Amino acid sequence: MAHHHHHDHDHGHGHDHHHHGQASTSVLRRAFLLTLGFAAVEAVAGWWAGSLALMGDAGHMVTDSAAIGIAWAAAHWGAKPGGERHTFGLGRVEVLAAGFNALTMAALMIFLVVEAIARFQAPHAIDGATVVVVALIGLAVNIVVALTLSGGDPHDLNQRGALLHVLGDLFGSVMAILSGAAVLAFGWLWVDPLLSLAIALLIGFSAYRLLRASIHVLMEGVPSGLDLEEVGHAMATCPGVKEVHDLHLWSIDGGKSTLTAHVVVEDLAQWPESLGGLRHMLHDRFKIEHVTIQPEPWIRPLRPMQPEPHGGDSD
Repeated sequence: MAHHHHHDHDHGHGHDHHHHGQASTSVLRRAFLLTLGFAAVEAVAGWWAGSLALMGDAGHMVTDSAAIGIAWAAAHWGAKPGGERHTFGLGRVEVLAAGFNALTMAALMIFLVVEAIARFQAPHAIDGATVVVVALIGLAVNIVVALTLSGGDPHDLNQRGALLHVLGDLFGSVMAILSGAAVLAFGWLWVDPLLSLAIALLIGFSAYRLLRASIHVLMEGVPSGLDLEEVGHAMATCPGVKEVHDLHLWSIDGGKSTLTAHVVVEDLAQWPESLGGLRHMLHDRFKIEHVTIQPEPWIRPLRPMQPEPHGGDSD
């Protein structure tokens, strides 16, 4: 006789997900167009003024606009349900694109370091006034973009990630302003490559964090902020649950968490109530939205057989 397990599959998605997706998409679209548009202006101005710091900041803004573009695409595609071929949806596209963006940032960092070392050896003439004016406009654009993103849904990981990129870029604009001011006030040409190295370090750090996060998601790592032991213990203390095993926690896109587990229950007849308790606890306490739990009956252990002194039957 085949051994049969009751299998319950629950999707805990809110009905307003599509509405959030639309709001997130419009916020990210505005941020993307502003950032990319100004990055082009800054790159041309940096080349014309001969400032590596300004060109570095423009490069950083291009990688930031790519990150925001990825978040925008993810908000758009992530709202679409999975099809027959991609049953989990297309959330991993965002993770793959973020990994590619990290590699692009690493290449930009190497270019800036090589160019900065060359400029220490052979300084270039720099138009300090142009650098300061363009970098100030860049700072204003970054502030507008940061305010646009921070005005969105505070729980949207996509938007929070994009906001972190823009805040890093804001720092880059400040570096470019300092570089131009040093040339204007003191004629210090060495400040430009020095601050370009600082921007390169910032880009390198961002690239490392982004690549590490992307690899963690692709390797089915436990989502950040969740602890496997803690989740398992919380499930085991739910009414009707005796034991939890084969517990797996991962994320499709780095945002929404997914859980599968085998749960040993005292009474299979009470499973619907136990499942409801588990589902609500996982959603409310750990924000786990996609839950698949397989219940298993609890086999009560029999008392061990022990021989009696007079050879009588044991209980």
